[in-house]
Amino acid sequence: MDNDVLRQAPLFSSLDDEAATALRTSMTETGLRRGEVLFHEGDAGDRLYIVIEGKVKLGRSSADGRENLLAILGPGQMFGELSLFDPGPRSATVTAVTDSNFASLTHDDLLKWLDGRPMVANSLLGQLASRLRKANDVVADLVFSDVPGRVAKALIDLADRFGRTADDGVHVHHDLTQEELAQLVGASRETVNKALADFASRGWVRLEPRSVVIHDIERITRRAR
Repeated sequence: MDNDVLRQAPLFSSLDDEAATALRTSMTETGLRRGEVLFHEGDAGDRLYIVIEGKVKLGRSSADGRENLLAILGPGQMFGELSLFDPGPRSATVTAVTDSNFASLTHDDLLKWLDGRPMVANSLLGQLASRLRKANDVVADLVFSDVPGRVAKALIDLADRFGRTADDGVHVHHDLTQEELAQLVGASRETVNKALADFASRGWVRLEPRSVVIHDIERITRRAR
């Protein structure tokens, strides 16, 4: 991992070479194969992770075994930052959606590195505030938005982070199964499939295995509101 890769993470995007190099020397790199679990909900943890390559999913399980997907993260995105300020049980299970590589940093190493770098500490607080704002948006969507609207919003979010623009539209290789996509929007697989089929019948999208091509990004965006 070089300094440019490290700067992909929003928290570290403004680091100069000295600060980035000092940080990298404290980090540990690890990798997972598709389907492997990095840690489980309830595990003890004191590390922040940054995705270098691949995609991971953050999920939670209910007492009766139902699963909910909290987020899909890709290169440059981080998770586990709550444990740096409140070491305790992990709040989610992290599973590799594709073969993935990560860089990680312990609670103690981060605090040592932050000493004398108040701007980075402010940036970290901003990232935590952003994560809280997104959680509030998810709760609001579950209350006020219908399933097709949530599906459209999920497609826009996935397109923003993983999409590739081509002549026929935006190709979004999200790597999710139908069940995982349903968990991401908090609905049944049947209801989500019905919404996707409706979008496809209108010519807005084309469905492909573990991916979607958005032909009409404007209409999908309007449906997400």
